[in-house]
Amino acid sequence: MIGVSETTEPECSEVAGGLTTPEEWRVFLERYGELYVKVRADDDEAVDLLDDDQLEALDRGERVVPWLGEAPAREEALVASEERLGVRFPPGLRGFFLASDGWASVDAWVDGIHPCGRVVWMRDSEAGSRVTQIYESIPGNEDVVQLFRRSVEIARGEDYWLLDPTDVGPDGEWAAYEFAPKYGDTTRHPSFSALIHSGYESMEEDEDEEDMD
Repeated sequence: MIGVSETTEPECSEVAGGLTTPEEWRVFLERYGELYVKVRADDDEAVDLLDDDQLEALDRGERVVPWLGEAPAREEALVASEERLGVRFPPGLRGFFLASDGWASVDAWVDGIHPCGRVVWMRDSEAGSRVTQIYESIPGNEDVVQLFRRSVEIARGEDYWLLDPTDVGPDGEWAAYEFAPKYGDTTRHPSFSALIHSGYESMEEDEDEEDMD
């Protein structure tokens, strides 16, 4: 039987509300890329992510600050996506897209953050619709099915990243969810910024453990 366990919330992060402007996002994403290459990327992936000079610097133990994102979204493309979905994205997500229109190397069980043109209602995506139908067929999943139906899908892989436009904080940010179909777990974050920062904090913890070994 497929069921959903109670939604959990991680401990509050100092950055939970934080990243809004494209400039703030770019600074953070550069740090994210630097840490991702250092902690998560294996040798083969690093070759794909870095140029020759960066690879040599990494081998020498020097600091490498790669840009693992995309070119910024144009405002017109962002507005077109909002009009297609019938919503205006929250400030943090808008700032992210204006810094990088998508992001592939994420510390999570998702394949990457969609570019703004591929953000879709979960109920309308092929995979999201299938998951929704499966969970809807089983009694006891009513709350999470409603979450699926009202949320936009911003990333997908083995897990999903969802934003709920009906759950808006005082800062205008939408609640963000990690959903793991394999376990039926949903984890709520106060914003997209807090969601992506949770992966950064996980990498920091693993870096500290490596330094202690």
